[in-house]
Amino acid sequence: MGELVLTTYDWVPEMPRGFVRDLRVRWALEEARLPYRVESTPFRERDADHFARQPFGQVPWLTDGDLTIFESGAILLHLGERSADLLPAEPRARNEAVEWLFAALNSVEMATQPWVLMHFFGQAGEGNPVWPFYDGWVTKRLGHLEPLLGEREWLAGSFSIADLMLADVLRIVDRFDGLKDHQACRAYVARATTRPAFAKAHADQLAHFAAADEAISAR
Repeated sequence: MGELVLTTYDWVPEMPRGFVRDLRVRWALEEARLPYRVESTPFRERDADHFARQPFGQVPWLTDGDLTIFESGAILLHLGERSADLLPAEPRARNEAVEWLFAALNSVEMATQPWVLMHFFGQAGEGNPVWPFYDGWVTKRLGHLEPLLGEREWLAGSFSIADLMLADVLRIVDRFDGLKDHQACRAYVARATTRPAFAKAHADQLAHFAAADEAISAR
């Protein structure tokens, strides 16, 4: 195990701040109390080194010694191997955490991301011919989650990478009031995002991009 280095963009526009996916990794690192440092890569000019580390020109990626990992889900699994605070050791709970991590990405985020992007770009609503399909898809996914999250505090017994991922997927839906009819989902997001590790990760990401604004203004 080597030094942990998280790489994110050097700057992003105002709209996605607080939701750039390096936050998931920051949050996990804070939950596990693992020391790390942050480096940045240009947002506007993505060079060959960036694509060598993240083949789609996105962020984040994590360097652990001579190992480089991209995709937030893969990074969370890697960090889970380093900390029982992120991934339970008991086999049944561990399996449940892993399956819910994948469910958050493949069953929930796959449905919610187009819905969120339509909101970001002002294309949500009945004037968009594809809107009813995506809005219905999100409603159906939330409907399946609602009774489950009403019964459980956390998905796999104790807080884990599964909760971190699902809460981060759902909180951007909540930003656009998509959880208003799903109070168990909304309460679950609130439980997760009031954790001190989330508060620190979120504040640190906002501070990172605010410092970039200051550097640009000073040029």
